[in-house]
Amino acid sequence: MKTLIPLMVAALLFSGCANVKPWQRDLLAKEHMALDSDPLRSAFNDHIYFSKEASSGGRGFGGGGCGCN
Repeated sequence: MKTLIPLMVAALLFSGCANVKPWQRDLLAKEHMALDSDPLRSAFNDHIYFSKEASSGGRGFGGGGCGCN
């Protein structure tokens, strides 16, 4: 019973995958469909975040809070 529930959940998750037809790919390539539609703004916001929070790692860069990496 314990192994049946994860298998049922996995079956439900994998049934949601859909094949994209070649003529539908132009819709997915539009700018507003991108996960990151403005990479320059995202990079700027990431730089501000890690400079203020004094954090390192997690977003692909390291360093301290001074922002002088």
